[in-house]
Amino acid sequence: MREVAERVLLANSLEEKLLLAPQLGEGVVDDQRGRSFRVPDVPGRPEDLKISGKSVRSDFPGVNKLDDDRERGKMLHFLANHELLAAELMALVLLKFPDAPAEYRRGVYESMREEQMHTLMYLRRMKECGISFGDLPLNDYFWKLVAPMSTPMDFVTRLNLTFEQANLDFSKHYATLFRQVGDTGTARVLEKIYLDEINHVGHGVKWFRKWKKQGETDWNAYRKSLSFPLAPAKAKGIAPFNKEGRELAGLDQDFIEQLAVCEQSRGRTPVVHWYNPNAESYAAAAFNGHDYQPNKMELAMEHDLEMLSLAWSRRDDITLVRTPPSNAHLAYLKNAGFDLPEVIAAGCLTGRKLGGLRPWAWSPDASSELRCLADHVSPRLPWQWQGGTPSWWFSKEAGCRLDDRLAGTGEVSSFFFSDKDAAVGKIDDLLKEGKVLLKAAYACAGRGHRRVEQGDDYMPWLNNVIKRHGGVAVEPWLRREIDFSALYERREDGRVDYIGMTEMQNDAQGRYLSTKVYPKWGTSFSNELSSFMFRDAKINTVYGEKIPMALSSLLGGYVGPVGVDAMVHRRADGSLSMRYVVELNVRMTMGRVALEIAKKRMPHKGGELRVLRKKKLGEDELNRLYNQVINNSSVVMNDPMRAREFVAIWVQED
Repeated sequence: MREVAERVLLANSLEEKLLLAPQLGEGVVDDQRGRSFRVPDVPGRPEDLKISGKSVRSDFPGVNKLDDDRERGKMLHFLANHELLAAELMALVLLKFPDAPAEYRRGVYESMREEQMHTLMYLRRMKECGISFGDLPLNDYFWKLVAPMSTPMDFVTRLNLTFEQANLDFSKHYATLFRQVGDTGTARVLEKIYLDEINHVGHGVKWFRKWKKQGETDWNAYRKSLSFPLAPAKAKGIAPFNKEGRELAGLDQDFIEQLAVCEQSRGRTPVVHWYNPNAESYAAAAFNGHDYQPNKMELAMEHDLEMLSLAWSRRDDITLVRTPPSNAHLAYLKNAGFDLPEVIAAGCLTGRKLGGLRPWAWSPDASSELRCLADHVSPRLPWQWQGGTPSWWFSKEAGCRLDDRLAGTGEVSSFFFSDKDAAVGKIDDLLKEGKVLLKAAYACAGRGHRRVEQGDDYMPWLNNVIKRHGGVAVEPWLRREIDFSALYERREDGRVDYIGMTEMQNDAQGRYLSTKVYPKWGTSFSNELSSFMFRDAKINTVYGEKIPMALSSLLGGYVGPVGVDAMVHRRADGSLSMRYVVELNVRMTMGRVALEIAKKRMPHKGGELRVLRKKKLGEDELNRLYNQVINNSSVVMNDPMRAREFVAIWVQED
C-alpha cells in the first residue's frame, strides 16, 4: 500500500501516476507503513502538468454551450486536475498518517484507486473533445488547502466533507444537463463519479463521527473544524443543492438543512453590512458626551429588523446580526428567491479580507462595532471604516443645509435653531398663519416630533429638546398630499448617483408606516398630481440634477447611501405646492430598502414594504403571509417567531 501511494504521489509521469492500483485482496498489504512522510511542496508531475499557485479559473459552459466540444473539453480539463489532485492527496494521507486505523486506511486506498479511474475517464472524454491534459493551466487550490493537514480528521473535513460533498451537487446536475443535449458519454462519466462520491463522502462521515467530540452535533463539529478560507458553504457546488445525495451519504437532516442556507463569498471579497437603526439616538448621546442605552422598543427594532440588510447586500457579502434568524426562515427566504449573504453573529468575524464596510449609518455605534474590521479592508476600496463623523449628518440641520444649497427652490422651508429664543421667535411668527411642527434635532421616523397650536405651552418640551439635542427644526404644519423619497448613492470621487424614488406612508403624526415602490414613478398618480410634479415642480431637474450637485459638495468625505424626504402639500386655496427637502438622511433608508427588495423580487412590478407590530398579527395571519410567497405575493422579511415587536413584510403588487 505504501509503495502504491508513493508512486501515485511522487511519480513524474502521468502514466505511472494513473497506473491503476491493485484492488484490495489482490496482493495489497499494509504491513510496512514506515514513518510519517514529509509533505512535499507539490506532488510529482511531468513538466507540462505542474500545478500553479496562480489563480486559475474555469468558466463552465452554460446550457447553450454544452454541445460545443471545445467548451466541454475546457471544463473536463479543470475537473481532471481536481480528480488527479484528490488521488494524490489520498496517497499523501496513507504516507503521512501511518498510525491511522487499518480500516480507515483501506477506505482511503479504495477511494484513491477510484480517483485514478475518474481521472482516466475524464482524460478519454477530454481527448474526444480535442483537448489534451496540460493544454490549459492547472491550479493548486485543493493541494494548498488540504495538504497542510495535521490529522486524518483534517483530511476528512477538508476533502471528504467539503470538496467531495460539493461534487454531489455538481456531478449530478451536469450529468443531467449533458443527457439533455445528447452527450451520453460525458453524462455516464459524471453519473459514475456521482455514485463514487456518495461513497467517499459516506466514508468521511463515518470517521468524522468517530473522531469528533462526542455529544456535539455534526454541523457544529464540522463548522468548528474548518478555518478560513474553508467554510461550510464550500461544501456546496455551483449547482442546485442535492439533498438526496447527502442523505445517501449518511449526513443527518440537521446538517443538510443548515448547509442548504449557509453562504460564503466564492471569490469577490465580501462587503460587511450592519443594521443600526437607532443611529440618530446614538449621535445625540455622543453630542452630549453620554453613552446611549436603547429602550425596549428600540432594542426590539435593532434585533427584529436586521435581516432587512438582505435587501442591499449581495450573495458574496456578509451580514452581521445580533440575533441569527432560524434555519427555517433562511430557507424560506431562499425559497422566496433571495440570494442569501453569509450571516454571521456580531463579534464573530475575524481574520478575513473584506471588500468594505456598509452599516445602515456611520453613527457612533457603527464606528465602534466595526472598528476592529477597519484594517481588514484594502485602502484602495471605497467603503472604508469611518469614525468621528460630523454630528449634523444625523440632525435635522442636514436637511436645512441642503435646502439652503437649493437657494429657495421651494416656497416652504424648515428652519433650524440651536438658540431657544430664536426658535421661539420663529414659532410665534408661524403660529400666526396656522399650526407648527417642531422636530428634535436627532428625531427619526416621526419620533421626537411635536405639533403646536396657538395657545399651547410648548416651552418645557422645547427646553428639554434644546438641552438634549442641541437644536430644533421649526416648520409650518402642512396638508400632505403625498410624502416621497429621492434616493442617492454618493461615490468616493464625490459623484452622486440618482437611484430612484419611493412613496412613504406616514400616519397623522408623521410616523413611518410603509414604503411603496412603483414600476415607473408617477404612473399611478392622479392627473393633477402627476402634471404638477413633472411639469410645474420640475422634479426631474431638481432631483436628477440640482440635488445631486448640492449633495456632492455638502457631504465631503462621505461614501454611501443618501435619502432626501420630500412632500407635495395643498395650500389653503386648494392648489398644490412642493416642499423639495423635508429631511436629508445621510444613511440607508426604508425607501432604499424597499427599492432594492423590488429589484430583487420583480423589478417590473411594484410593491410595498410594511413594518407591522407583531402583537397585531395572529398566528393564522402570519401563516397566511408565509404561504403567499408561493404565489409571489408577499414575503415576511424577518423571522416572525423570533421577533420581539416588529414584523417587516414585502407585499408584491399584483
